[in-house]
Amino acid sequence: MLDDLDKRIVEELCISSQGSYRQIAKRLGVHPTTLIQRIKNLEEKGIILGYRANVDYLKLGYEFMALVHIYIEGDLLDIQGKIKAMDNVICIFDVTGECDSIAWVACRDRHEFSDIIKRMLMIHGVKKTNTHVILNLIKDPYHFIPELNIGNLK
Repeated sequence: MLDDLDKRIVEELCISSQGSYRQIAKRLGVHPTTLIQRIKNLEEKGIILGYRANVDYLKLGYEFMALVHIYIEGDLLDIQGKIKAMDNVICIFDVTGECDSIAWVACRDRHEFSDIIKRMLMIHGVKKTNTHVILNLIKDPYHFIPELNIGNLK
């Protein structure tokens, strides 16, 4: 169970983990040692999994992005593992519904885009794919801040 301070720390780090512990502690109104220990505990519990830069794929040259619906006949976990290991796969979702998995891919050009789809189709057990080209990224998933009901502990 997270207390109010843990929730505030998670929210603050979701907004921006940039800056020193001292700066973040000041924004939260706590001592830096308290912040460091709380963050360490959140990491040990697996709530905070890591830190990374939020990058703009388009500005890095990844002009072709898509959601690829993957239809699988065979060992789902094995096939998902093979797709996960591919370059250009941002993430892969295990889903319910018509398809079995959805991969979010980012490619620099049409050739690279075509190649990754063909490589997916060559995996034994992949029956077919259905690709949805992403025209614009309206809300980046890294802009999601979880609702932690700060101040409303249960």
